[in-house]
Amino acid sequence: MPKIMLKTRIICLNLLIGLVSGISPAWSACEDEAQPSVNWVNCDFSNIDLKNKDLSNAVMTGSIFDGADFSGAILEGSDFNFASIKNARFDGARITNSRFVSVKGEGVSFVNAILDNSRFGRSTLNKADFTGARAINTRFYQAKLESAVFNDADLSQSNFEQSHLKSARFDHATLIESDFNNALLHSANFNDANLTKAVLDKADCRAADFSRADLSKASFRDAKIEESIFTGAILKDTTWSNYKRCRRNSIGVCK
Repeated sequence: MPKIMLKTRIICLNLLIGLVSGISPAWSACEDEAQPSVNWVNCDFSNIDLKNKDLSNAVMTGSIFDGADFSGAILEGSDFNFASIKNARFDGARITNSRFVSVKGEGVSFVNAILDNSRFGRSTLNKADFTGARAINTRFYQAKLESAVFNDADLSQSNFEQSHLKSARFDHATLIESDFNNALLHSANFNDANLTKAVLDKADCRAADFSRADLSKASFRDAKIEESIFTGAILKDTTWSNYKRCRRNSIGVCK
């Protein structure tokens, strides 16, 4: 096949992907330098160094960034849908209003990153590290987050509905008004976490550790709490699994 015809087909394919994904049809190649609004669709950038780069509103749908380093980068409004970011680093990056839907990101690091209003729905993020991250109003709907770490993170009003969080850690995390409806939280740790007004209805919390957590006005309706640990937990006005409302002075035990 002539090179011109082959290049034309590749361009058309990328334009079609962009249109389906809601991306602007403007074309740019994988060879383009890192810059705001760059269009890197279906590119292979494994192990690339993009520390402190401004990639705001960049389109990276379907691309491979395994082992890449985005530490300190500006990624506001970026689109990583369907990308592979395994073992990549986004430490300290600013990634608000961004999309990571259906990404493959085992072992990815978002330590101290700002992720407000971003989406990680249906992504595979097992063993991901969100320590110290700020992810207010961020969606993790149906995400796979087994053994992920959210220690000291601010996840207020975030959505973990139907997500898999077996053995995940939320020590000292802020989870005010977060939604864990129908989530798998088996053996997860919430030591000293703030879960005020959090929704854990129908969640599998078996063997989960809520020691010293603030569960004021939280809800466990129909949740599985067998062998769960509530030592020192604040259960003020908490709705228990049997729909009982805990007394305001309940500590460790729903009275």
